[in-house]
Amino acid sequence: MTRSYPWPAISLPGRGRWAAVGIISLCAAAVIVATAVAQAPSDLLKREGPVAGQEPISPIPAAPAADPLKLALGKRLFSDPRLSGGGNLSCSTCHDISANGARPDGAVSWPFDTPTIFNAVLNFRLNWEGNFRSPAEHVVSSLENPVYMRSSVEDVVRKLNADPGMVDRFRAAYGGEPDAERFLDAMVTFERSLVTPGARFDRWLGGDRSAVSQAELEGYGLFKSLGCSSCHQGVNVGGNLFERQGIFHPLVQRPPETVRVPSLRNVATTAPYFHDGSAATLQDAVRRMAASQLDRTLTDEQVETLVAFLRTLTGNYRGSPVAGAAP
Repeated sequence: MTRSYPWPAISLPGRGRWAAVGIISLCAAAVIVATAVAQAPSDLLKREGPVAGQEPISPIPAAPAADPLKLALGKRLFSDPRLSGGGNLSCSTCHDISANGARPDGAVSWPFDTPTIFNAVLNFRLNWEGNFRSPAEHVVSSLENPVYMRSSVEDVVRKLNADPGMVDRFRAAYGGEPDAERFLDAMVTFERSLVTPGARFDRWLGGDRSAVSQAELEGYGLFKSLGCSSCHQGVNVGGNLFERQGIFHPLVQRPPETVRVPSLRNVATTAPYFHDGSAATLQDAVRRMAASQLDRTLTDEQVETLVAFLRTLTGNYRGSPVAGAAP
């Protein structure tokens, strides 16, 4: 039986959920434009002490405490090709935690651009379509994908029980041999550790005024005044709403029209952008989002100012800054 895991969620009941999301996003944008315009970058520079809780973005907390044996087991499973039916793919094939937590170039041909696994547990839903509420559900679905992993929890458990060394690791961590519940718990325990605290902007929120430059704060002021923070806010700078793409102008050519708002954490390291990977650079993504979602044509200076701020959202994994994938 699959264990139930706590998960933050925004509930919008009824068949009008998607319309409600669009209305909420547009209304929030109007409110933020009305309130944030008054806060000039010079005002941000004058702020003293911690400001977390006073801004639309919240700092990422440290990874939750975990049993070290379960954590190590989950890490090992994450890179184990036996999770795939053909024995040639693992979770790390598409989610490279040695780099940006997304797909290394050319690793797999995928219908959607692979979102980073870093901070994924902080999203209220998983996948671009937001069709999974918990990491355990997502693991099960990924294994059962008929094109790529072509496996199942049952198949994986059978393979693990045929490996005496892996049986010993499960007994040490869980007091028993591999089964579905223990396997999923180990995977989720590891995924919950994949958070990236310590971004420079989080340090600024915590009161370190030297962490962010004046130019980067100007970018943050612009980010708020344009209305970007109506959808990109909270601990994951996104990930807690759905959005309809192309409100004012077309954004992408490939469906779906409605997606989960992506997190902007580590966004400077996770090119290409959008669910179809059609924006090769962060500058291109910023410019297209402004036109499509806000009906704004940005100057080159505004684009670079926003990108400067977005680069402050790069956090640390195991003490080192998250890096882009190798070319």
